[in-house]
Amino acid sequence: RSCLLDRFVSHRFKAGSANTVGIEFGSKVAKVGNKTVKLQIWDSAGQERFRSVTQSYWRGAAGCLLVYDITNRESFTALSRWLEDVRWLASPDVVIVLVGNKLDMEDHREVSFLEANQFAQDEGLMFEETSALTGELVDEAFLKGARSILSKIETGLIDPDRAGTGIQYGQEGLGALGHRLLPPERSRGRCC
Repeated sequence: RSCLLDRFVSHRFKAGSANTVGIEFGSKVAKVGNKTVKLQIWDSAGQERFRSVTQSYWRGAAGCLLVYDITNRESFTALSRWLEDVRWLASPDVVIVLVGNKLDMEDHREVSFLEANQFAQDEGLMFEETSALTGELVDEAFLKGARSILSKIETGLIDPDRAGTGIQYGQEGLGALGHRLLPPERSRGRCC
């Protein structure tokens, strides 16, 4: 997951990066349709031992990328527990994108595209496979979620003025659209 965040935010791949311990943060200004938005992304540790720590960061999230490793069946099997947490803790209108990473390692695949796609359909999730190593479809995975959030705002399904949506207006209309995992009042002024 951290490699996906680095690839999306910095367009680079850090080989041998360590697992996330707790939470990491990144942000990126991007064009979504005809809007300029700032995506604020909180990368939570995926290991079970950090589950209770990371849960508090999911409250009020507007969007979530649930990432698994296509070469690791266990990471796919664990998705149901993480999905349950997201649905329980995030905004009721949370947009969830299921992301299978390591598309560059197709020869070592343990989770088929069809199986993951079926899981996504059954759970009402969007789905994308990516490669943080090559950058393939990484931007698309993040922007797919952002487009869905923006569409929900524009059609009135999400009201950014309602507390707990994870969305804040910027200086010019929708200047800050968040894949936020902290409520706005807790995230202001904090860096680490």
